[in-house]
Amino acid sequence: MLVIPTGQSCEIVQLAAVSGGHSLNLYTVPRCRMQRGAAKVTGFRVWRHRLYHHRCPVLTNSLKEVLVSFIAFLRMLDRPIVVGHNIRRFDCPVLARGLDEFDLKAEFQFAVSGCLDTLPLAREILKGRGLQSFRQENLVRIVVGISYEAHDALEDVRALQRLYGALRPTPEQVLRQSFTLDTMAEPAPKQPPAAKAKGSCRATGQWPLWKNFKQEVKVTEGPKGGTTGQGDATLIMDNGCK
Repeated sequence: MLVIPTGQSCEIVQLAAVSGGHSLNLYTVPRCRMQRGAAKVTGFRVWRHRLYHHRCPVLTNSLKEVLVSFIAFLRMLDRPIVVGHNIRRFDCPVLARGLDEFDLKAEFQFAVSGCLDTLPLAREILKGRGLQSFRQENLVRIVVGISYEAHDALEDVRALQRLYGALRPTPEQVLRQSFTLDTMAEPAPKQPPAAKAKGSCRATGQWPLWKNFKQEVKVTEGPKGGTTGQGDATLIMDNGCK
């Protein structure tokens, strides 16, 4: 999800998601004036109420139409985990605000099993590796061995899908870093001590991507907002402004 700062807040401009061979990529015109710095970094500009990306016009929908389409996409995937990089602090609060505006939050939460932030997940898995930056572009370059066009939500989610497959998180790690829109404001769990024996990630090409990007654990809310594990699919949603 590409969220761009405006003069007053942050606005959704592009929402992209992938799960296996399925993908979604939608654009919407921000309702507030974009900051010049954000336009320069992302390549998005608004002129005469039309959205342009690198000077090319793109088809857009209203924010409500984008969110409704996103929920419909989620429903096709049998309550997936929504995965993104730094989404607990950045993407999900913006998403929740939009869902609340159109009374869609309950529909979204019914369509998913939870959310997973790969930023703290990567910090936990790669702890002790001496990485200077846990930005998604840097992790993809080091762990996966590729470079890609950042600040484009569709390219971001495709790259994150490969990174997530290479990280190979355990079910316990997934559960520990999972949250819902209702619990995202709570303090994130503390990271456990680094393992002494073997790491969770190897060099590029040594870990195969999981078939159809299936996750070993599915996070669902328990009777008191807790989590339980089941096997199912994972959906990747990401922000290109990290």
